[in-house]
Amino acid sequence: MSAAWATVIVVGVATIVIKGTGTFILHGRSLPASLEGPIAMLAPVLLAALVATQAFGGDRELVVDDRALGLGAAAVLVALRAPTLVVVIAAAAVTALARAI
Repeated sequence: MSAAWATVIVVGVATIVIKGTGTFILHGRSLPASLEGPIAMLAPVLLAALVATQAFGGDRELVVDDRALGLGAAAVLVALRAPTLVVVIAAAAVTALARAI
């Protein structure tokens, strides 16, 4: 087994344990109202951070290149409420076109 597969398995098992622990601790009770808002915002914030680091991150420096053009195209289409598939295809096309030029 390669190191990559071992990492995938360990992360998968850790995810299951963490989710199960939360259910075990709460035991049918709901979260306190003060925690519902921040927990609901965790996924969008983490996704935004991942997109930002992948689009602008370099080797310990800020990089603005063709990935930023694709992200910009995606942002415009999201603002126009385009379907997700259209957003993804357009962002990939703009990035590919920028790399080809």
